[in-house]
Amino acid sequence: MGLNNEAVSPHMDALFGSQRAALLREQFNTTSNPVDRETFIVDAMTNALKEMGGKYVLPFRFRNPLDTRTTHHLFFISKHFRGYEIMKGIMYDHSKKEYEVAKFEYNPADSRWPDLFEFLRPLDHLEEMLLDNFAGKTVQMESLYESHSVGRPFVLKNYREVLCRMEQEKKVTMDRPSPPRKKNTLAPDVSSTFPRR
Repeated sequence: MGLNNEAVSPHMDALFGSQRAALLREQFNTTSNPVDRETFIVDAMTNALKEMGGKYVLPFRFRNPLDTRTTHHLFFISKHFRGYEIMKGIMYDHSKKEYEVAKFEYNPADSRWPDLFEFLRPLDHLEEMLLDNFAGKTVQMESLYESHSVGRPFVLKNYREVLCRMEQEKKVTMDRPSPPRKKNTLAPDVSSTFPRR
């Protein structure tokens, strides 16, 4: 609500950048839907933080005890994947989940806000995404997870579960370094080979 408050205008301009803040004010005044307002503000904040040097940005929404409205958002920013991974794991543990995928309490979003839309993908989408993104490639588990999980709701256990299932269904093949792998486990150095599409 501070977006249109002249008393805090300099703070809003500093937070979003003056051009983005002006655009947000314009959108804010022409959008009556509160969900859309919240979503485009969170998306704009995510992009502003990335432009300020945050390579990894992870928003998290807090709801009131009755789950009827948003109270605030927390944004985690890091320049390193390890910090992002740790915080994502913490947020995952405290999120509502649908079929083992954390919701991170994000706003309902669609393709108008692609950064937020990616966080709403169900686990069922992960297999197809991996087959598309890594078609014809052989990639180690650690590298696959680090490159693919950014900006998506999936955590390491989701990738392990889906890749092990794909191996059992013969959709991918995996190397078996010494000592042999135990069933349904994936060490960071295990490589998966994806078929060409």
